[in-house]
Amino acid sequence: MSKQLLRASILCLAVLNCAGGCSSSGRGFSIIPNRQPLVEEAKAVRQTAPLDLPRELKKALLPTYVVKPGDGLLILPSDLESPVRIASDQPVLPDGSIDLGKYGRLIVAGHTVADIEKMVNDAVKKEDPKAGFLDVRLTNRQSKVYYMLGEVNTPGRFQINGSETVLDGVIAAGGLNDQGSRWDVILVRPGPVGNVGPDGCVLGTIEGGGVVLAVRYARIVQLGDTSTNYQLLPGDRIFVPSRSLHETLFGHKRTE
Repeated sequence: MSKQLLRASILCLAVLNCAGGCSSSGRGFSIIPNRQPLVEEAKAVRQTAPLDLPRELKKALLPTYVVKPGDGLLILPSDLESPVRIASDQPVLPDGSIDLGKYGRLIVAGHTVADIEKMVNDAVKKEDPKAGFLDVRLTNRQSKVYYMLGEVNTPGRFQINGSETVLDGVIAAGGLNDQGSRWDVILVRPGPVGNVGPDGCVLGTIEGGGVVLAVRYARIVQLGDTSTNYQLLPGDRIFVPSRSLHETLFGHKRTE
């Protein structure tokens, strides 16, 4: 049996199956349970001519890190013989505070590490003027994450280190699964309308949301096209929808 005839037979079976129990709901029919299609609103607003955002060969430094609840700090006296006794591991609690024992509690959420270091030293020296310098370091960045969603092998939230791209995110999630579309991947960057990113670009394009960027995944991995291999920012969502019927049968979109 030729490939064309085989595909035509599969298509006929798909249509018959759909007629027996599939519903459109305004989004096209499905013969695969638990499909995760790209919604019409996302299709309508996604950028086909991408903004001049940082990407694989043109990365940018992220803004100065601001500590949030869930992050972890390490506080150590620079003098090993210091009389100061503070728990060195300091998780930032949900209320934004850390506990310095007899030196009190400090609200550190919303501050940079440099700011927190000064706050800690000021609080300690207020009680113990002879205390030496205390070094404050950031040990984990749990509050800065991106999300991999849809048809990937390991969806979830991933810590961002500052240099990841869309391709890095897909790899971290174990790659696309057998139902993942190579042609309709999107990067959703939240933010209020008119919000300006670190590179000066206006991000907001959706009321109450951010910008939706089309990702040409097949071109990234097969042709080395970096134009849509965007650098990830905290809060980004990468969504891999299910393949369309046409992509399932023929391996590509009707039009690219």
